[in-house]
Amino acid sequence: MMNKLTSKQRILVAVTLFGMFFGAGNLIFPVHLGQLAGKNVVAAMIGFIITAVTIPILGVAAIGNTHSDGLHSLSTKVSKGYGYFFTCLLYLTIGPFFAIPRCATTSFTTGVEPMLSQSVNKSLVLFVFSFIFFAFVLFFSLRPSKITVWIGKIINPLFLIFLGILVITALLNPAIKVSEVIPEEAYQNAALFSGFIEGYGTMDAIAGLAFGIVVIDIIRDMGLKDNSDIAKEVLKSGVITGVLMAVIYIATIVMGAQSRGLFELSANGGIALAQISNHYLGKIGSLVLALTITFACLKTSIGLVTSCSQAFVRMFPKGLSYNNWAIIFTVFSFGVSNIGLSNIINYSVPVLMFLYPLAITLILLALTGDLFNHDKVVYQSVIAFTLIAAIFDLIKTLPASLQNVLQADILLQFARKILPFFDINLGWIVPSLIGLILGLLLRFALEKHEST
Repeated sequence: MMNKLTSKQRILVAVTLFGMFFGAGNLIFPVHLGQLAGKNVVAAMIGFIITAVTIPILGVAAIGNTHSDGLHSLSTKVSKGYGYFFTCLLYLTIGPFFAIPRCATTSFTTGVEPMLSQSVNKSLVLFVFSFIFFAFVLFFSLRPSKITVWIGKIINPLFLIFLGILVITALLNPAIKVSEVIPEEAYQNAALFSGFIEGYGTMDAIAGLAFGIVVIDIIRDMGLKDNSDIAKEVLKSGVITGVLMAVIYIATIVMGAQSRGLFELSANGGIALAQISNHYLGKIGSLVLALTITFACLKTSIGLVTSCSQAFVRMFPKGLSYNNWAIIFTVFSFGVSNIGLSNIINYSVPVLMFLYPLAITLILLALTGDLFNHDKVVYQSVIAFTLIAAIFDLIKTLPASLQNVLQADILLQFARKILPFFDINLGWIVPSLIGLILGLLLRFALEKHEST
Protein backbone atom coordinates (compact mmCIF):
# COMPACT_ATOMS: atom_id res chain seq x y z
CA MET A 1 0.00 0.00 0.00
CA MET A 2 1.38 3.41 -1.00
CA ASN A 3 2.15 5.91 1.80
CA LYS A 4 2.74 9.06 -0.26
CA LEU A 5 1.80 10.60 -3.58
CA THR A 6 4.12 10.89 -6.53
CA SER A 7 5.37 14.37 -7.40
CA LYS A 8 3.02 14.44 -10.38
CA GLN A 9 0.02 13.48 -8.24
CA ARG A 10 0.92 16.03 -5.56
CA ILE A 11 1.18 18.82 -8.13
CA LEU A 12 -2.15 17.79 -9.64
CA VAL A 13 -3.81 17.96 -6.20
CA ALA A 14 -2.18 21.36 -5.57
CA VAL A 15 -3.29 22.75 -8.91
CA THR A 16 -6.80 21.42 -8.35
CA LEU A 17 -6.92 23.08 -4.92
CA PHE A 18 -5.65 26.33 -6.45
CA GLY A 19 -8.33 26.09 -9.10
CA MET A 20 -11.06 25.79 -6.47
CA PHE A 21 -9.69 28.66 -4.38
CA PHE A 22 -8.93 31.17 -7.09
CA GLY A 23 -12.18 32.73 -8.21
CA ALA A 24 -14.10 35.98 -8.30
CA GLY A 25 -12.81 37.75 -5.21
CA ASN A 26 -9.28 36.56 -5.84
CA LEU A 27 -9.06 38.84 -8.85
CA ILE A 28 -11.19 41.75 -7.67
CA PHE A 29 -9.85 42.34 -4.16
CA PRO A 30 -6.05 42.30 -4.70
CA VAL A 31 -6.21 44.76 -7.60
CA HIS A 32 -8.36 47.12 -5.56
CA LEU A 33 -6.05 46.62 -2.55
CA GLY A 34 -3.11 47.81 -4.65
CA GLN A 35 -4.99 50.95 -5.63
CA LEU A 36 -5.91 51.65 -2.00
CA ALA A 37 -2.53 50.91 -0.41
CA GLY A 38 -0.25 52.78 -2.83
CA LYS A 39 3.28 53.14 -1.49
CA ASN A 40 2.31 51.16 1.65
CA VAL A 41 1.54 48.17 -0.51
CA VAL A 42 4.06 45.84 1.14
CA ALA A 43 2.44 46.03 4.59
CA ALA A 44 -1.04 45.72 3.07
CA MET A 45 0.14 42.79 0.97
CA ILE A 46 1.40 40.94 4.05
CA GLY A 47 -1.94 41.38 5.83
CA PHE A 48 -3.87 40.30 2.76
CA ILE A 49 -1.75 37.19 2.20
CA ILE A 50 -2.29 36.13 5.83
CA THR A 51 -6.08 35.98 5.41
CA ALA A 52 -6.20 35.13 1.71
CA VAL A 53 -3.41 32.51 1.55
CA THR A 54 -1.98 31.36 4.89
CA ILE A 55 -5.22 30.88 6.84
CA PRO A 56 -7.04 29.18 3.93
CA ILE A 57 -4.23 26.66 3.52
CA LEU A 58 -4.17 26.10 7.29
CA GLY A 59 -7.91 25.49 7.06
CA VAL A 60 -7.38 22.66 4.59
CA ALA A 61 -4.53 21.35 6.75
CA ALA A 62 -6.74 21.50 9.88
CA ILE A 63 -9.17 19.02 8.35
CA GLY A 64 -6.32 16.67 7.54
CA ASN A 65 -4.44 17.17 10.80
CA THR A 66 -7.42 16.23 12.96
CA HIS A 67 -8.29 13.28 10.70
CA SER A 68 -11.76 14.82 10.46
CA ASP A 69 -14.27 13.66 7.92
CA GLY A 70 -14.88 17.23 6.78
CA LEU A 71 -15.85 20.47 8.50
CA HIS A 72 -18.85 19.00 10.31
CA SER A 73 -16.69 16.43 12.04
CA LEU A 74 -14.18 19.13 13.02
CA SER A 75 -16.73 21.64 14.33
CA THR A 76 -18.49 19.02 16.47
CA LYS A 77 -15.37 19.16 18.65
CA VAL A 78 -17.14 22.20 20.12
CA SER A 79 -20.52 20.48 20.41
CA LYS A 80 -22.92 18.51 18.24
CA GLY A 81 -25.35 21.41 17.91
CA TYR A 82 -22.59 23.91 17.09
CA GLY A 83 -21.28 21.48 14.48
CA TYR A 84 -24.55 21.59 12.54
CA PHE A 85 -25.00 25.37 13.04
CA PHE A 86 -21.50 26.38 11.98
CA THR A 87 -21.18 23.91 9.12
CA CYS A 88 -24.53 24.80 7.57
CA LEU A 89 -23.93 28.54 7.89
CA LEU A 90 -20.42 28.32 6.47
CA TYR A 91 -21.35 26.16 3.49
CA LEU A 92 -24.41 28.24 2.67
CA THR A 93 -22.28 31.41 2.83
CA ILE A 94 -19.57 30.15 0.50
CA GLY A 95 -22.23 28.33 -1.47
CA PRO A 96 -25.64 29.37 -2.78
CA PHE A 97 -26.19 32.46 -0.61
CA PHE A 98 -23.14 34.51 -1.61
CA ALA A 99 -19.96 33.04 -3.10
CA ILE A 100 -21.38 30.96 -5.95
CA PRO A 101 -23.80 33.67 -7.17
CA ARG A 102 -20.98 36.23 -6.86
CA CYS A 103 -18.87 34.17 -9.23
CA ALA A 104 -21.44 34.39 -12.03
CA THR A 105 -22.31 38.04 -11.41
CA THR A 106 -18.66 39.09 -11.22
CA SER A 107 -17.97 37.32 -14.51
CA PHE A 108 -20.77 39.31 -16.09
CA THR A 109 -20.09 42.68 -14.43
CA THR A 110 -16.36 42.85 -15.11
CA GLY A 111 -16.08 40.71 -18.22
CA VAL A 112 -19.26 41.01 -20.27
CA GLU A 113 -21.05 44.21 -19.23
CA PRO A 114 -18.26 46.60 -20.38
CA MET A 115 -18.68 45.28 -23.92
CA LEU A 116 -22.43 45.97 -24.02
CA SER A 117 -23.95 49.12 -25.52
CA GLN A 118 -26.15 51.41 -23.39
CA SER A 119 -29.27 50.35 -25.28
CA VAL A 120 -28.95 46.69 -24.31
CA ASN A 121 -31.18 45.31 -21.54
CA LYS A 122 -28.41 44.33 -19.12
CA SER A 123 -30.73 42.51 -16.74
CA LEU A 124 -31.85 40.23 -19.56
CA VAL A 125 -28.28 39.63 -20.71
CA LEU A 126 -27.28 38.82 -17.10
CA PHE A 127 -30.15 36.32 -16.92
CA VAL A 128 -29.04 34.59 -20.13
CA PHE A 129 -25.34 34.68 -19.18
CA SER A 130 -25.93 33.29 -15.68
CA PHE A 131 -28.20 30.57 -17.08
CA ILE A 132 -25.43 29.38 -19.42
CA PHE A 133 -22.81 29.79 -16.67
CA PHE A 134 -24.71 27.60 -14.21
CA ALA A 135 -25.54 25.05 -16.88
CA PHE A 136 -21.79 24.42 -17.19
CA VAL A 137 -21.38 24.45 -13.39
CA LEU A 138 -24.08 21.81 -12.98
CA PHE A 139 -22.68 19.65 -15.79
CA PHE A 140 -19.24 19.49 -14.15
CA SER A 141 -20.56 19.29 -10.58
CA LEU A 142 -22.64 16.19 -11.36
CA ARG A 143 -19.39 14.45 -12.28
CA PRO A 144 -17.28 15.03 -9.11
CA SER A 145 -14.96 12.11 -9.84
CA LYS A 146 -13.71 14.06 -12.85
CA ILE A 147 -12.99 17.24 -10.90
CA THR A 148 -9.21 16.93 -11.16
CA VAL A 149 -9.55 16.54 -14.93
CA TRP A 150 -11.96 19.44 -15.46
CA ILE A 151 -10.30 21.90 -13.09
CA GLY A 152 -6.68 20.77 -12.91
CA LYS A 153 -6.03 19.80 -16.53
CA ILE A 154 -8.45 21.88 -18.63
CA ILE A 155 -9.96 24.99 -17.02
CA ASN A 156 -6.98 25.94 -14.83
CA PRO A 157 -4.35 26.17 -17.61
CA LEU A 158 -6.73 28.24 -19.74
CA PHE A 159 -7.33 30.60 -16.84
CA LEU A 160 -3.61 31.02 -16.11
CA ILE A 161 -2.87 31.78 -19.78
CA PHE A 162 -5.48 34.54 -19.97
CA LEU A 163 -4.48 36.01 -16.59
CA GLY A 164 -0.79 35.87 -17.50
CA ILE A 165 -1.35 37.87 -20.69
CA LEU A 166 -2.99 40.70 -18.76
CA VAL A 167 -0.68 40.80 -15.71
CA ILE A 168 2.64 40.49 -17.55
CA THR A 169 1.70 43.17 -20.07
CA ALA A 170 0.74 45.56 -17.29
CA LEU A 171 3.81 44.91 -15.12
CA LEU A 172 6.21 45.36 -18.04
CA ASN A 173 4.69 48.76 -18.79
CA PRO A 174 4.18 50.51 -15.42
CA ALA A 175 2.45 53.88 -15.56
CA ILE A 176 3.91 55.07 -12.24
CA LYS A 177 6.28 53.92 -9.53
CA VAL A 178 4.48 52.31 -6.61
CA SER A 179 6.49 54.52 -4.22
CA GLU A 180 4.85 57.59 -5.78
CA VAL A 181 1.24 56.48 -5.16
CA ILE A 182 -0.39 58.17 -2.13
CA PRO A 183 -2.30 55.58 -0.05
CA GLU A 184 -5.93 56.08 0.92
CA GLU A 185 -6.69 57.10 4.52
CA ALA A 186 -7.26 53.59 5.90
CA TYR A 187 -3.90 52.48 4.50
CA GLN A 188 -1.78 55.41 5.67
CA ASN A 189 -1.20 54.23 9.24
CA ALA A 190 -2.82 50.77 9.43
CA ALA A 191 -2.04 49.18 6.07
CA LEU A 192 -1.28 45.76 7.55
CA PHE A 193 -4.62 45.50 9.38
CA SER A 194 -6.58 47.00 6.48
CA GLY A 195 -5.04 44.43 4.14
CA PHE A 196 -5.85 41.70 6.65
CA ILE A 197 -9.56 42.64 6.63
CA GLU A 198 -9.58 43.10 2.85
CA GLY A 199 -8.61 39.43 2.60
CA TYR A 200 -11.95 38.51 4.19
CA GLY A 201 -13.65 39.37 0.92
CA THR A 202 -12.05 36.46 -0.89
CA MET A 203 -13.91 34.10 1.51
CA ASP A 204 -10.94 31.75 1.22
CA ALA A 205 -10.37 31.14 4.93
CA ILE A 206 -13.87 29.68 5.28
CA ALA A 207 -13.55 28.04 1.86
CA GLY A 208 -10.41 26.27 3.06
CA LEU A 209 -12.45 24.47 5.71
CA ALA A 210 -14.96 23.49 3.06
CA PHE A 211 -12.46 22.35 0.43
CA GLY A 212 -10.65 20.08 2.88
CA ILE A 213 -13.21 17.34 2.33
CA VAL A 214 -12.74 17.46 -1.47
CA VAL A 215 -8.93 17.36 -1.26
CA ILE A 216 -8.97 14.43 1.16
CA ASP A 217 -11.32 12.47 -1.11
CA ILE A 218 -9.10 13.18 -4.13
CA ILE A 219 -6.02 11.92 -2.28
CA ARG A 220 -7.87 8.80 -1.13
CA ASP A 221 -8.94 8.11 -4.70
CA MET A 222 -5.26 8.26 -5.67
CA GLY A 223 -4.55 5.30 -3.36
CA LEU A 224 -3.65 6.68 0.08
CA LYS A 225 -5.70 5.18 2.92
CA ASP A 226 -3.81 5.96 6.15
CA ASN A 227 -5.08 9.16 7.78
CA SER A 228 -1.60 10.29 8.85
CA ASP A 229 -0.26 9.92 5.30
CA ILE A 230 -3.28 11.80 3.94
CA ALA A 231 -2.72 14.61 6.45
CA LYS A 232 0.90 15.00 5.34
CA GLU A 233 -0.05 15.10 1.68
CA VAL A 234 -2.80 17.65 2.33
CA LEU A 235 -0.24 19.97 3.91
CA LYS A 236 2.37 19.42 1.17
CA SER A 237 -0.14 20.10 -1.59
CA GLY A 238 -1.44 23.08 0.34
CA VAL A 239 1.99 24.67 0.55
CA ILE A 240 2.40 24.41 -3.24
CA THR A 241 -1.04 25.95 -3.70
CA GLY A 242 -0.23 28.75 -1.26
CA VAL A 243 2.98 29.70 -3.03
CA LEU A 244 1.20 29.86 -6.40
CA MET A 245 -1.60 31.99 -4.94
CA ALA A 246 0.83 34.35 -3.20
CA VAL A 247 2.80 34.93 -6.41
CA ILE A 248 -0.35 35.85 -8.33
CA TYR A 249 -1.61 38.07 -5.50
CA ILE A 250 1.67 39.97 -5.34
CA ALA A 251 1.64 40.51 -9.11
CA THR A 252 -2.00 41.67 -9.22
CA ILE A 253 -1.61 43.92 -6.15
CA VAL A 254 1.40 45.65 -7.72
CA MET A 255 -0.52 45.92 -11.00
CA GLY A 256 -3.34 47.64 -9.12
CA ALA A 257 -0.98 50.10 -7.42
CA GLN A 258 0.70 50.98 -10.72
CA SER A 259 -2.68 51.59 -12.34
CA ARG A 260 -3.09 54.71 -10.18
CA GLY A 261 -0.76 56.41 -12.62
CA LEU A 262 -3.47 56.00 -15.25
CA PHE A 263 -6.78 56.04 -13.37
CA GLU A 264 -8.44 57.46 -10.28
CA LEU A 265 -9.31 55.07 -7.46
CA SER A 266 -12.02 52.75 -8.77
CA ALA A 267 -15.22 51.84 -6.93
CA ASN A 268 -14.16 48.17 -6.94
CA GLY A 269 -11.55 45.86 -8.37
CA GLY A 270 -13.82 44.76 -11.20
CA ILE A 271 -13.88 48.26 -12.66
CA ALA A 272 -10.11 48.54 -12.18
CA LEU A 273 -9.52 45.28 -14.04
CA ALA A 274 -11.67 46.46 -16.94
CA GLN A 275 -9.79 49.76 -17.14
CA ILE A 276 -6.37 48.11 -16.96
CA SER A 277 -7.14 45.49 -19.60
CA ASN A 278 -8.62 48.06 -21.98
CA HIS A 279 -5.61 50.34 -21.58
CA TYR A 280 -2.89 47.73 -22.09
CA LEU A 281 -4.57 45.35 -24.51
CA GLY A 282 -6.89 47.66 -26.44
CA LYS A 283 -9.98 46.16 -28.05
CA ILE A 284 -8.85 42.64 -27.26
CA GLY A 285 -8.46 43.62 -23.60
CA SER A 286 -12.15 43.26 -22.84
CA LEU A 287 -12.22 39.80 -24.40
CA VAL A 288 -9.12 38.68 -22.47
CA LEU A 289 -10.61 39.98 -19.22
CA ALA A 290 -13.98 38.33 -19.91
CA LEU A 291 -12.31 34.97 -20.51
CA THR A 292 -10.02 35.34 -17.47
CA ILE A 293 -12.84 36.21 -15.09
CA THR A 294 -15.23 33.62 -16.47
CA PHE A 295 -12.74 30.73 -16.26
CA ALA A 296 -11.68 31.77 -12.75
CA CYS A 297 -15.25 31.97 -11.51
CA LEU A 298 -16.43 28.86 -13.33
CA LYS A 299 -13.87 26.59 -11.76
CA THR A 300 -14.44 28.03 -8.29
CA SER A 301 -18.21 27.55 -8.65
CA ILE A 302 -17.68 23.90 -9.59
CA GLY A 303 -15.53 23.38 -6.51
CA LEU A 304 -18.06 25.10 -4.25
CA VAL A 305 -21.10 23.20 -5.54
CA THR A 306 -19.16 19.95 -5.20
CA SER A 307 -18.01 20.75 -1.65
CA CYS A 308 -21.42 21.94 -0.46
CA SER A 309 -23.23 18.94 -1.92
CA GLN A 310 -20.80 16.44 -0.43
CA ALA A 311 -20.98 18.15 2.95
CA PHE A 312 -24.78 18.10 3.11
CA VAL A 313 -24.90 14.44 2.05
CA ARG A 314 -22.56 13.58 4.93
CA MET A 315 -24.41 15.75 7.44
CA PHE A 316 -27.81 14.38 6.46
CA PRO A 317 -27.15 10.83 5.21
CA LYS A 318 -30.85 9.93 5.20
CA GLY A 319 -31.75 13.02 3.20
CA LEU A 320 -31.24 13.98 -0.43
CA SER A 321 -28.68 12.45 -2.78
CA TYR A 322 -25.53 14.26 -3.94
CA ASN A 323 -27.08 14.98 -7.35
CA ASN A 324 -30.21 16.48 -5.79
CA TRP A 325 -28.19 18.77 -3.52
CA ALA A 326 -26.03 19.84 -6.49
CA ILE A 327 -29.13 20.71 -8.53
CA ILE A 328 -30.72 22.65 -5.64
CA PHE A 329 -27.57 24.65 -4.88
CA THR A 330 -26.98 25.43 -8.55
CA VAL A 331 -30.56 26.56 -9.24
CA PHE A 332 -30.68 28.68 -6.07
CA SER A 333 -27.34 30.28 -6.95
CA PHE A 334 -28.67 31.09 -10.41
CA GLY A 335 -31.61 32.94 -8.84
CA VAL A 336 -29.47 34.92 -6.37
CA SER A 337 -26.94 35.88 -9.05
CA ASN A 338 -29.58 37.97 -10.78
CA ILE A 339 -29.97 40.46 -7.90
CA GLY A 340 -26.69 42.08 -8.95
CA LEU A 341 -23.07 42.14 -7.78
CA SER A 342 -23.35 45.17 -5.46
CA ASN A 343 -26.26 43.67 -3.53
CA ILE A 344 -24.51 40.32 -3.15
CA ILE A 345 -21.33 41.97 -1.81
CA ASN A 346 -23.24 44.30 0.55
CA TYR A 347 -25.32 41.51 2.07
CA SER A 348 -22.31 39.22 2.47
CA VAL A 349 -20.13 41.60 4.50
CA PRO A 350 -21.93 41.25 7.89
CA VAL A 351 -22.03 37.47 7.56
CA LEU A 352 -18.30 37.33 6.75
CA MET A 353 -17.45 39.58 9.70
CA PHE A 354 -19.33 37.12 11.90
CA LEU A 355 -17.97 33.91 10.35
CA TYR A 356 -14.28 34.78 9.93
CA PRO A 357 -13.33 35.04 13.62
CA LEU A 358 -15.10 31.72 14.29
CA ALA A 359 -13.36 30.08 11.34
CA ILE A 360 -9.89 31.39 12.23
CA THR A 361 -10.13 30.31 15.87
CA LEU A 362 -11.44 26.87 14.91
CA ILE A 363 -8.54 26.40 12.48
CA LEU A 364 -5.96 27.42 15.08
CA LEU A 365 -7.55 25.17 17.72
CA ALA A 366 -7.49 22.23 15.31
CA LEU A 367 -3.84 22.76 14.44
CA THR A 368 -2.68 23.17 18.04
CA GLY A 369 -5.18 20.75 19.58
CA ASP A 370 -2.60 18.05 20.29
CA LEU A 371 -1.21 20.35 23.01
CA PHE A 372 -4.45 20.10 24.99
CA ASN A 373 -5.66 16.75 23.65
CA HIS A 374 -8.44 18.49 21.69
CA ASP A 375 -10.35 18.95 24.94
CA LYS A 376 -13.95 20.11 24.35
CA VAL A 377 -13.69 22.48 27.31
CA VAL A 378 -10.97 24.50 25.54
CA TYR A 379 -12.83 24.48 22.22
CA GLN A 380 -16.06 25.61 23.88
CA SER A 381 -14.43 28.37 25.91
CA VAL A 382 -12.58 29.89 22.96
CA ILE A 383 -15.53 29.67 20.57
CA ALA A 384 -17.98 31.10 23.17
CA PHE A 385 -15.89 34.23 23.75
CA THR A 386 -15.18 34.61 20.03
CA LEU A 387 -18.86 34.22 19.20
CA ILE A 388 -19.85 37.11 21.47
CA ALA A 389 -17.28 39.44 19.88
CA ALA A 390 -18.22 38.29 16.37
CA ILE A 391 -21.85 39.31 16.98
CA PHE A 392 -20.67 42.89 17.54
CA ASP A 393 -18.68 42.72 14.27
CA LEU A 394 -21.83 41.57 12.49
CA ILE A 395 -23.91 44.42 13.96
CA LYS A 396 -21.22 46.95 13.02
CA THR A 397 -21.49 46.10 9.32
CA LEU A 398 -25.27 45.75 9.03
CA PRO A 399 -27.10 48.17 6.68
CA ALA A 400 -27.93 51.50 8.34
CA SER A 401 -31.66 50.74 8.31
CA LEU A 402 -31.19 47.55 10.33
CA GLN A 403 -28.78 49.28 12.72
CA ASN A 404 -31.45 51.87 13.48
CA VAL A 405 -34.04 49.18 14.20
CA LEU A 406 -31.62 47.40 16.56
CA GLN A 407 -30.46 50.67 18.14
CA ALA A 408 -26.96 49.56 17.24
CA ASP A 409 -25.28 52.81 18.32
CA ILE A 410 -25.63 51.87 22.00
CA LEU A 411 -24.26 48.36 21.39
CA LEU A 412 -21.36 49.62 19.26
CA GLN A 413 -20.37 52.26 21.82
CA PHE A 414 -20.30 49.51 24.43
CA ALA A 415 -18.18 47.29 22.13
CA ARG A 416 -15.66 50.09 21.54
CA LYS A 417 -15.20 50.47 25.29
CA ILE A 418 -14.65 46.81 26.13
CA LEU A 419 -13.10 45.35 22.95
CA PRO A 420 -9.56 46.41 22.02
CA PHE A 421 -8.97 46.76 18.25
CA PHE A 422 -12.73 46.90 17.57
CA ASP A 423 -12.37 49.92 15.29
CA ILE A 424 -9.98 48.00 13.01
CA ASN A 425 -12.39 45.02 12.91
CA LEU A 426 -10.22 42.83 15.14
CA GLY A 427 -12.22 43.12 18.34
CA TRP A 428 -12.48 39.32 18.57
CA ILE A 429 -8.77 38.72 19.19
CA VAL A 430 -8.60 39.59 22.91
CA PRO A 431 -11.84 37.72 23.81
CA SER A 432 -10.51 34.66 21.98
CA LEU A 433 -7.30 34.78 24.01
CA ILE A 434 -9.29 35.19 27.22
CA GLY A 435 -11.38 32.18 26.22
CA LEU A 436 -8.21 30.18 25.57
CA ILE A 437 -6.70 31.02 28.96
CA LEU A 438 -9.93 30.25 30.82
CA GLY A 439 -10.40 27.03 28.86
CA LEU A 440 -6.90 25.82 29.68
CA LEU A 441 -7.29 26.75 33.36
CA LEU A 442 -10.63 24.95 33.55
CA ARG A 443 -9.16 21.89 31.85
CA PHE A 444 -6.26 21.89 34.34
CA ALA A 445 -8.68 22.22 37.27
CA LEU A 446 -10.89 19.38 36.03
CA GLU A 447 -7.89 17.10 35.47
CA LYS A 448 -6.62 17.88 38.94
CA HIS A 449 -10.06 17.16 40.44
CA GLU A 450 -10.32 13.82 38.61
CA SER A 451 -6.86 12.73 39.75
CA THR A 452 -7.66 13.31 43.46
